[in-house]
Amino acid sequence: MNPTELLETPVLIALDWGTSSLRAYAMGAHGAVLAARRSEHGVMHLPAGPGVDSPAAAFEQALQALCGDWLADHPSAPLIACGMVGSAQGWREAPYQPLPSREADLAEAVTRIERPGGQPLHVVPGLLQAGELPNVMRGEETQIMGVLQSRANGRHTPSRLLIGLPGTHTKWAWVDDGAVTRFETFMTGEVYAALSQHTILGRTMELGGSHDEPAFARGLRVACSKLGALGVLSTVFSVRTLGLTRQLPGSAQPDYLSGLLIGHEVAALAPTLRDGPAVVLCGEPELCLRYATALEAQGLPTPEIRSGVTPLGLWRIAQAAELV
Repeated sequence: MNPTELLETPVLIALDWGTSSLRAYAMGAHGAVLAARRSEHGVMHLPAGPGVDSPAAAFEQALQALCGDWLADHPSAPLIACGMVGSAQGWREAPYQPLPSREADLAEAVTRIERPGGQPLHVVPGLLQAGELPNVMRGEETQIMGVLQSRANGRHTPSRLLIGLPGTHTKWAWVDDGAVTRFETFMTGEVYAALSQHTILGRTMELGGSHDEPAFARGLRVACSKLGALGVLSTVFSVRTLGLTRQLPGSAQPDYLSGLLIGHEVAALAPTLRDGPAVVLCGEPELCLRYATALEAQGLPTPEIRSGVTPLGLWRIAQAAELV
């Protein structure tokens, strides 16, 4: 992309800087995304070679490689970033913000990183839920703010919400009047990957096929039935036994396992969802649809589904920080 493809002057350069990728958004007035780019230079995959003599130099080179022309042509546009760039392995650690927390609290706690010859980078902090079993998130707090912004843009009055963020480490965040007050983490995605690739369950699985909806639905039914009462550590072995008894072909086993794991996750949450807050799912649409199906299997209302809201969240926090 060349600079002439930006039809408006950006007022903010927003970065979603994760472990495996870096996304950049040139944002115009009122939070419109004028252009978006992506590179593989996540926190764990930074450039190396001549001129990269420090971690800071590697982060700067990754930034320049993706959107150096934006930075050069629009030097007055502030920079804001969320994600693992603010972790202990990132450019600089942005300390976690305690709960409850809303966009104004995140804005006040941003970590400012000075850059040679350019605008400083403002890094959004993650969130910490203190307690006997502490919980953290980094990056998802910005998605939550993006969900709130998307509802505000749609003239939905922000209210009490439960926002589900399916992924490798699925987060469920309770939001009251715009403030994150509580959240839970389920390692469902990572456990699925481990079980399907590194245990005996994977020996009979045929991975990579098309989605098998009946097998997924079967897993959901088991998870929320009396058969699932002993928990996931018991029912997960049925992936193998149903295969051994020829009741479940290898092509169906991955989606059956997915249904089991997501079903147990949603079943654990179900008592708090009945007569509870409205539910919004945010993330990759196909995965969100699986979670929506799991919620409906528990007799719960169909949730809203949102995606691509990280730029909106960065815009909302940048506004609160008076960067725009």
